[in-house]
Amino acid sequence: MKKDVLSITDLSREEIYELLESAAELKEKRKAGESTEFLKNKSLGMIFEKSSTRTRVSFEVAMTDFGGHALYLNSKDIQVGRGETIEDTARTLSGYLNGLMARVISHETVKKLAEYSTIPVINALSDREHPCQILGDFMTILEFKKKFAGLKFAWVGDGNNVCNSALLGSAIMGMEFVIACPKGYEPKAEFLEQAKALGGKFSITDDPKAAAKDADIIYTDVWVSMGDEAEQEKRLRDFIRFQVNTELLGVAKPEVIVMHCLPARRGLEITDEVMDGPNSVVFEEAENRLHAQKALILKLMK
Repeated sequence: MKKDVLSITDLSREEIYELLESAAELKEKRKAGESTEFLKNKSLGMIFEKSSTRTRVSFEVAMTDFGGHALYLNSKDIQVGRGETIEDTARTLSGYLNGLMARVISHETVKKLAEYSTIPVINALSDREHPCQILGDFMTILEFKKKFAGLKFAWVGDGNNVCNSALLGSAIMGMEFVIACPKGYEPKAEFLEQAKALGGKFSITDDPKAAAKDADIIYTDVWVSMGDEAEQEKRLRDFIRFQVNTELLGVAKPEVIVMHCLPARRGLEITDEVMDGPNSVVFEEAENRLHAQKALILKLMK
């Protein structure tokens, strides 16, 4: 029976641990130059409605490492961009491919792809969640902190799609999650309710220092996400107090790790001093997208 991953909640705690163990093994094999052609002659379709650096490159490299093939399908280049229904596209691609990932504007698109596909579908970003990012993040946390339970995870910035997945993932893995954001930018109530149902321990504040106090992890993201450009001036004003800088790190634990899903707007949500500093694991985190996604692809497509 096929499995789709549209939300981080499509994975149990046990499955996440299994994926992270697999990702660590795949990372070691890659560094050792070992062959990992586990998906030889298999193809992954990649539908992109939004531009990308890390998502596209990491998925393409993953399939190359596995001896398979990745097909980049820009929505402007395939018939779905000219009026073909998502349902018909999903049915058609299921006859050609072994798996499908989609980076979409609306979460409804990836839901429909999963509903009408007979092959596994991965959400590679939607307006609701970004589970692939969080798997890479959790791999990084485990590398640097060796555990999840009891850690304080401080999110500083917009309550966006990545925040939603981090909130839900933290609930699954047993981390305390504190969101610092301006009033009006909190995650939607449905995600808070879902995290509560998962047994999550979380809180929301408009004071970044309160969130960062004794934090093990400080995470930030851009203040103006793709699709929010019309609100840019307002958002820059509203988020001015929510910069991750040396002063903010001063209230966290000395060994705090600083994370960012990238791309970063240096000098806005994060300073150069912090992003390039000793507490930053931003580029390790970016690399781990590759290994975590390889583990996920292997689980769903092998």
